[in-house]
Amino acid sequence: MDTTTTTPLHQLRDGTTLPAVGFGTYPLRGEDGIRAMVSAIEVGYRLLDTAVNYENEQEVGEAIRRSGLPREQLQVQSKIPGRDHAYDRAVASVEGSLRRLGLEQLDVGLIHWPNPSVGRYVEAWRALVDLRERGLVRSIGVSNFTERHLQDAIDATGQTPAVNQVEVHPWFPQVELRAVHERLGILTQSWSPLGKRNAPFAEPAVTEAAAAHGVSPAQVVVRWHVQLGALPLPKSANRERQQSNLDVFGFALTEAEVAAITALGRADGRLFDGDPDTHEEM
Repeated sequence: MDTTTTTPLHQLRDGTTLPAVGFGTYPLRGEDGIRAMVSAIEVGYRLLDTAVNYENEQEVGEAIRRSGLPREQLQVQSKIPGRDHAYDRAVASVEGSLRRLGLEQLDVGLIHWPNPSVGRYVEAWRALVDLRERGLVRSIGVSNFTERHLQDAIDATGQTPAVNQVEVHPWFPQVELRAVHERLGILTQSWSPLGKRNAPFAEPAVTEAAAAHGVSPAQVVVRWHVQLGALPLPKSANRERQQSNLDVFGFALTEAEVAAITALGRADGRLFDGDPDTHEEM
């Protein structure tokens, strides 16, 4: 199946677009990592998600070059780490990402975590606004921001993030935060969209939908994200799984199936203690 022609696009608030499913690159590194990323590009992924703290931006850049695709056909997003939230350091962080990637522009620049005890995420957001003006970043957004963090950034600059990349999977569907995103016109991106080691592939809500549509449990979960209006970023180094994770546009879950998967959500459903009000990464 040629997935490149069947992946729909999200229109962002800034007028740009992103594919409806992207490829997560953590923790792909080294030659094996490059090969896995090249494979993902070959099977049809057009959005690669990396970060300074993934320590694989050079590999992402090399995979793009090896793929042979024109730069404008691929989109790359990276993230400013917590240690670089001060304005000048945030600017330097993005410039460093571009050097490591070997690119002239990031398609999407994000702040990785708000790190509220440091309290400088608004400075990093101001830096991204200015980096967009300079043309070094095309679209700007955040990651792991709560409603309060989002509002702080908007109030300080008058600029609303185009995306917020947060933990979303059936155990933690982020119903309230996704409603906030909808109200503000922010695209939800989903990290760990399958739930990693705790993937809900044996849950009846998932297995019954998989049987009904003749697809795998993983495809059901990726499709669930798509129908929520979120952009999932599944990661796999296995070419067959890469293909199947992207091949989710030939079927549609019923409203009841979507609701049953969302109902798997639990108050303690996070994969680790990743509450953005307390968890911090530098």
